[in-house]
Amino acid sequence: MPISLKRFRLSALYSAKLARKCAFIALAGCSLSAVAQDVSKGFAPDSYVEPETKVWQESAFQLPAPPVTANLMEFYVGPTATQSFFIDEKSLSIAGDGVIRYTLVSKSKSGAVNISYEGIRCATDERKQYAYGMADNTWVLARDPIWHPITELVANRQHAALVKDYFCDTSIIAGTVPDIVKRIKFKQPLSLTQDVNRR
Repeated sequence: MPISLKRFRLSALYSAKLARKCAFIALAGCSLSAVAQDVSKGFAPDSYVEPETKVWQESAFQLPAPPVTANLMEFYVGPTATQSFFIDEKSLSIAGDGVIRYTLVSKSKSGAVNISYEGIRCATDERKQYAYGMADNTWVLARDPIWHPITELVANRQHAALVKDYFCDTSIIAGTVPDIVKRIKFKQPLSLTQDVNRR
């Protein structure tokens, strides 16, 4: 075969391969461009849809029976406390709305007793008083019960103690009602348990 003819065939073969490669590159470029357009459209400000957020709603509650001395569990509040504080074991409950409800009994050194039915939300670190116990073993509903932030900046930090030591693990409820009762009854605050686990 003449050399010139051989070179012509090789040149034609090379040109065909080069043409196929160019066509492939062009096709890939078109595909990437289409994908980029789809992605940009999907995230365009006028087509973005906010995800649905479920609005929290507080559950209905029923006032418990008046506290009985035999069911009171004392818990430690701190060295600055001017009163003693107790939780009525039988009143403690965890509702589907994520609220821990309980009867709180406080006793001053002079013997004065205050009783209140309350709720704590671990998710928001808030408290609410629903009703107050009377001397005749009846309840009086709070006039305007609202949620209040729980603070440490008080001498009687009973709510902060309940949240940090017995009720909550950061923003979630720490276990079940029996778990909470055990911690209070046997003086096993969460802070003590966490210290032991770190060792």
